[in-house]
Amino acid sequence: MAIFVEMEKYDYEQVLFCQDKNSGLKAIIALHDTTLGPALGGTRMWTYATEEAAVEDALRLAKGMTYKNAAAGLDLGGGKTVIIGDPRKDKNPELFRAFGRYIQSLNGRYITAEDVGTTVEDMDLIHLETDYVTGISPEFGSSGNPSPVTAYGVYMGMKAAAKEAFGSDSLEGKTVAVQGVGNVAYSLCEHLYKEGAKIIVTDINEQAVKRAAEAFKATAIDPDDIYDVDCDIYAPCALGATINDETIHRIKAKVIAGSANNQLKLPKHGDMLHEKGIVYAPDYIINAGGVINVADELNGYNRNRVMKKVEIIYHNINRIFEISKKSDIPTYVAADRMAEERIASVRASRNQFLTNGHHALSRRK
Repeated sequence: MAIFVEMEKYDYEQVLFCQDKNSGLKAIIALHDTTLGPALGGTRMWTYATEEAAVEDALRLAKGMTYKNAAAGLDLGGGKTVIIGDPRKDKNPELFRAFGRYIQSLNGRYITAEDVGTTVEDMDLIHLETDYVTGISPEFGSSGNPSPVTAYGVYMGMKAAAKEAFGSDSLEGKTVAVQGVGNVAYSLCEHLYKEGAKIIVTDINEQAVKRAAEAFKATAIDPDDIYDVDCDIYAPCALGATINDETIHRIKAKVIAGSANNQLKLPKHGDMLHEKGIVYAPDYIINAGGVINVADELNGYNRNRVMKKVEIIYHNINRIFEISKKSDIPTYVAADRMAEERIASVRASRNQFLTNGHHALSRRK
């Protein structure tokens, strides 16, 4: 890979390669765009087949965070870290402390959080070396489990999508097929159940399905059957790329709204949903509650304030539908346009965030 060619092509600002021989740390920090403020994005630990694959993932994820943070109305740019290693056997305290020192060296240009393969406990170790980390244990002044907040944002986005498809944002009596019942999806089901929705659940974890079925009087089905079931709303809340060539013609729902990342396997699948008249709530818009939650730590965390902020997702989804209809473009394209317009509006006066440290993290003890 020609790193500078790739950076210039998509306008990345900085890529930092970090290694520590004693701990085994091999990490890549990618900062895509800091026009709106310091880059916020999680730290992923994964067993990449090659170093090039790790770099590609870091770049792709960092750009995604630029769009996610911008569309959510946050004064934050986009960044991401990947640590090369097996999270089941390659972790040690020295590794995360060494990584924390690299974050500290950026002096606030990048703020991290947990992601795939990392935990709150890992963030606590990073916090021993830097204040520029969110999602640490509540006793250190953090927000705790973000799943309920993410779920509330998905719920609000789903209501906006229902209004677009059915003329009312009420979910009472609507059949919602929830794919995956992890922490976020379980909290989402709580909202759906309280509003009187009919819930269908599936997951590869049979115990998780049983728990949800009992708690919400939900109908449990086999994982592959989720695409064929009669429902009003399909809620992908597990792995990404579930909207693909094999599944798109099987989905009977009029609305797709869920918490999973990267729901479209390819952009063409978003085009196909648009052509079929299926109302699609873009993933990084509807699941932004988690990043809104951790971003609030920058100002001294307040859960009531966060829940109010998360309600912006309802309005953002509505705005995306308006852009989509006005320009006759798929909703995923409309989402990108909304994020790009916000960045462009600020870029005229500020190109990059360097550092000022004026947020609660720099004062947190």
